[in-house]
Amino acid sequence: MTPKRITVLDGHPGANSLSRLFTDTYAQAAQDAGHHVRVVRLSDLEFDMDFGDGGYTNWKPLEPQIEAVLKDLEWADHVVMAAPIWWGGLPAKLKGLIDRILLPGRAYDTRNLNKLGMPSPMLTGKTGRIILTSDSPRWFMRLAYGSAILRQLTGQVFGFVGIKPTRFTYFAGASHPKPGLIDRWTAQVQKIGAQAV
Repeated sequence: MTPKRITVLDGHPGANSLSRLFTDTYAQAAQDAGHHVRVVRLSDLEFDMDFGDGGYTNWKPLEPQIEAVLKDLEWADHVVMAAPIWWGGLPAKLKGLIDRILLPGRAYDTRNLNKLGMPSPMLTGKTGRIILTSDSPRWFMRLAYGSAILRQLTGQVFGFVGIKPTRFTYFAGASHPKPGLIDRWTAQVQKIGAQAV
């Protein structure tokens, strides 16, 4: 087995959460299996979440902490993100991090367009795993909302910059889990961490 370089992002803005538990579990299992792991905690990062006017001519310089996150993404062979679903999307601070670091010239190339006029991804050669927690069952998210957040993360975020394929692990009933459920979820995360998938 060739060791992978894995960056694991705890995408919960709070210091203590299921996302942190799953991040720690995945990272430890992957390290125990011989992989090289870097862990990023959103709760530890201090940065301006607002991209500004949305243009790419006078953008804000990256704060050192989030420049380091981008370098961790560039370094990785495999990217893992654990996050809650809030109001059908990602927490604002996590979305702000994505807005700030996935920039042209680093994450995608606007000077090299494909036949559809889309920029070329620059974070290619990487795979992804997204671990989501929610109160809504996955069948309901699919039926009522067309799995919008999964499609957004697969195609418009991870896939857009070249991280693919992206696999999902989805845990529902996260606010009030039944007895023993967190232990079962944690065992599942440990298994995928040991396999580095």
